[in-house]
Amino acid sequence: MFQLSKKQSGDHYEQQACRYLKRQGLSFIEKNVRFTLGELDLVMRDGNCLVFVEVKYRKSLHFGGAALSVTPQKQQKMLKSAYLWLSKQGLSATQTEFRFDVVAFEGDVKSVNWIKNIFIEG
Repeated sequence: MFQLSKKQSGDHYEQQACRYLKRQGLSFIEKNVRFTLGELDLVMRDGNCLVFVEVKYRKSLHFGGAALSVTPQKQQKMLKSAYLWLSKQGLSATQTEFRFDVVAFEGDVKSVNWIKNIFIEG
């Protein structure tokens, strides 16, 4: 049986999440933005709002769902990465509307769990 590497699996689910979000009306901006302190899986736009998307997959719910893996530590990395991304774009974090979403795939991945505003800054 052929098994995807962790990188291939991540790329696959990020692509699936991007397609799903596009069907929901979001626009794609960028993917796999890497900084030394973290990574942004997807950067999308929902109207005037920038959306930083974390994509998660869990084969089993044994240790909790995929969304539960977005720990406070991960949230801080996402926040810092978003600030860096905004700065690189010449945007102000205080004057730019943005949010953090999670797109979670679990088990047999027949359904997508899109959670908007997974956390509020601060």
